[in-house]
Amino acid sequence: MRVAGNKLKHLVSFFRSELHKLYSNDEIDELAFRVFEHFLNFKREDLQLREEELINQSQLLLIYDAVKELATAKPLQYVLGEAYFYKYIFEVNEHVLIPRPETEELVEMIFNQNKEFSGSILDLGTGSGCIPISLKCLLPKARVEACDISDEALTLAKRNAGRNRAEVSFFNGDILGLPDSVSHYDIIVSNPPYIKRSESDQIHDNVKKHEPHLALFVNDDDSIIFYKKIIDLCANNLNSKGKLYFELNPLTANEVKAYAESKKIFSTIDLKKTFQATSDSLKQLNVKLNYSLLVKENSLQARKNNSSHSITFALQNL
Repeated sequence: MRVAGNKLKHLVSFFRSELHKLYSNDEIDELAFRVFEHFLNFKREDLQLREEELINQSQLLLIYDAVKELATAKPLQYVLGEAYFYKYIFEVNEHVLIPRPETEELVEMIFNQNKEFSGSILDLGTGSGCIPISLKCLLPKARVEACDISDEALTLAKRNAGRNRAEVSFFNGDILGLPDSVSHYDIIVSNPPYIKRSESDQIHDNVKKHEPHLALFVNDDDSIIFYKKIIDLCANNLNSKGKLYFELNPLTANEVKAYAESKKIFSTIDLKKTFQATSDSLKQLNVKLNYSLLVKENSLQARKNNSSHSITFALQNL
C-alpha cells in the first residue's frame, strides 16, 4: 500500500487502487470525497479544481490511515468517527449502530405528526442518541428521555447531546427489564434489535464485523420480544392518547401488529412502508423498513371494546 505522490490526484488514484475490490468506482469516489471533506475541508468541486494541490505530510498520513481502515471493510462512519443524521452530526464508534437514513424517516414522521408538541418523549435503546437528540432539536418544548443497556453507548449519547446542544436525560436501562419506577410518557419510540440471528448470513460483512451485535440481533425463539416488552410497558407508562412509534423488520411486522392488537390498548395501529425496500438493501442493512404508529385508547372502557379500534394497515412485501 503506497501513495505515488502527495498531490490530491495521487490520493484519488490511491483510493481506487486500494478499494476497487470492495467498492464500485462511484462508491470509491464518494468515499474519497467524504474523507477529503473531513480531513481537508474540501468541497466536491475541489476534487477536479485542486487535483494538482500538494497535501501536507500530516494530512497525508491521516488519509492513508483512513484508506487502510476502509480496505478492511470498516464502515466510513467508524473510520471518520462521525455520521450525519437528519440535520445533525453525531459521533459514532463500535459501541453504537451507525445512524441510517430509514431512521431519519421515522424521526421525520414523528415530527410531522406532533408539531408544537410540548409533552414527554422516551426513546428505548438509544445507541448514539440520534433519535431523542434530533427530536429535542425539532421539538424544543418537549421533555425528552432516553435509555440504553450499554454504558459505553450512553457515554457517547451524552456527548452527542452536548455537541448538538440538546437537553436530553439519559439513564441505563434494559428494555427487557425496565424498573417499575419508569415515568409516564406521551410518546415512546424505539428502534430495537430486530434481525433474527438466522438472518445474519443476509447481512453484509462490514456490518457483522464492525457494528455491535447487541443492537442488531435477536434470538430466533422470540424474535419480537423487544416489541412485546415495549407494548406491555405502554399499558401503564404511556399516557392516555399517547403514541408509540417503532421501526420494524418487515419479516416480523405482522407478528408485532397481531400482538399489539391482542393487548387492546391501542385505538390506532398504523403500519407504513418507507419509499423503497429491496432484498439487497437488507444485506446492506440500509433497509427501508416498516414503521408503526400505535395510539393508546383514552379509557378502560374503550380498551375492552374491540370495535373501537381504528386500524390502517399498509404493509407491502419485499
